[in-house]
Amino acid sequence: MTTQPFPAPEDLTICFAHIAYQLEPIFARRQADLRARTPAGQERIPYFQVWTPDDLTARLPEADVLLVSGFWQNELLNAAPRLRFIQSIGAGVDQFDLDALRRRGIRLANASGVNSNAVSEHAMALILAFTRHIHTGRDRQQSRAWRGMIGDLSLREDELGGKTLLIIGLGKIGSRLAKLARAFDMHVLATKRNPTAAAAAADSVHPPDQLPALLPQADFVALTCPLTPATENLIDAAAFARMKESAYLINVARGRCVDEPAMLAALQSGAIAGAGIDHFWDEPLPQDSPFWDLRNVLITPHTGGETCMYEENLIDILLENLRRLWQGETQLFNQVV
Repeated sequence: MTTQPFPAPEDLTICFAHIAYQLEPIFARRQADLRARTPAGQERIPYFQVWTPDDLTARLPEADVLLVSGFWQNELLNAAPRLRFIQSIGAGVDQFDLDALRRRGIRLANASGVNSNAVSEHAMALILAFTRHIHTGRDRQQSRAWRGMIGDLSLREDELGGKTLLIIGLGKIGSRLAKLARAFDMHVLATKRNPTAAAAAADSVHPPDQLPALLPQADFVALTCPLTPATENLIDAAAFARMKESAYLINVARGRCVDEPAMLAALQSGAIAGAGIDHFWDEPLPQDSPFWDLRNVLITPHTGGETCMYEENLIDILLENLRRLWQGETQLFNQVV
């Protein structure tokens, strides 16, 4: 492992790399907060933003610190001789070669929690939309069709009180979703690797190996877990077979936590009632994907974590980690490497 001291403030250059997030202007406005964290009240640190992968490749050799997520390719390490710290813009870090970072002495932290409010509220919005038929109301609005009263109880809107929500992954997002669901008088079950941690968030918390027994109890199954080898294709054909035919899947986690062909089959056959999907295997979702045409599906274009506060929350994490690096602390906030 390469060990080099972290650059002093006067020697540091920061690169922001994102297609849309306004990180550079937010950072510029937060310079006073940064000065309070530097060892000697450094007045100004050089920084710049790139908006395309090609621009990142061209300018990465200048950077000591990089904020990045979707633009990252592990081959970029060969063009980053100065790089000492990566602050991931997202919570997921599966795009990074962690062993390669360790060998080069590059620290990595993720943005876990930066959008916990947004993602949990997004999941709750999807649950409410299915329960109150908001999506079909919007469909009728487009065709200017007023719906009459419904006699068939199976087709009528419902209420959340007394329904069971199963949350897979009771981290920051899952815990807040549990709080929101319980405010609607839902019964909340959850899985977590360490069930004793954050156990108060749900009515009962179980280890992951109990998932098969929990699935048949749920009216809604919400994925809020990270993508790991243990969670890849976690919801597969066997899982769909255990769910109620009246149950809905809500995925605000990574697309590959769900076996996509098995989900398509379950939705087309009526094995489950529907799905709210914020993340797919391939994005953007191809125009010829059959998911577009399914009336029992609500699709959002990976916007579960979008919030007007995202940049501010991310810069908070960056500034705290810069402070720790300058002070020689070994543990970063949201440390990965």
